[in-house]
Amino acid sequence: MEGENSSPVDPELLAILACPKCKVRVELEQDRLVCGQCGRRYRVEDGIPIMLIDEAEPAAAGWKPKGK
Repeated sequence: MEGENSSPVDPELLAILACPKCKVRVELEQDRLVCGQCGRRYRVEDGIPIMLIDEAEPAAAGWKPKGK
């Protein structure tokens, strides 16, 4: 059983995940996977990333792409 402080996504899976819209790597921010280009936020349910464009949350207010 996973501890409370463990990652909601397996690190090996996280290493290969990309935004389905932009094809850019996503990063884990709290309990969401966030695209480094468009800022879409994908939820994780029971350790499974829900990588559907239509179900993604829009970028957070004031979000800017990394490195820009």
